[in-house]
Amino acid sequence: MNLVSILLQATSSQSGWSGILMMVVIVAIFYFLMIRPQQKKQKAIQKAREALSVGDKVVTAGGIYGKIKEIGDIYMLIEIADGVRVRVEKTSVFASAEDAQTQQK
Repeated sequence: MNLVSILLQATSSQSGWSGILMMVVIVAIFYFLMIRPQQKKQKAIQKAREALSVGDKVVTAGGIYGKIKEIGDIYMLIEIADGVRVRVEKTSVFASAEDAQTQQK
């Protein structure tokens, strides 16, 4: 009886380690297939936003095309037609108009 309980404890401790190992493998797979590519994409978008300057043509997240007239700390003033200016957050600027057209093709 004593030997049986020792063997059961040994097998249960091994299954505990294999369960933990399996969880680590799953987390690693999610990280490399989902989280890491998304972080790279966000960094690229942020870098493109920082490279924008006055006079660049851009597209907002809502699909509005315009030309940057002013850049503030958290906003951009975009002219969408002659005399029509819209103030939008920097984070809502999707890309430059040229980048958006190349992505659509």
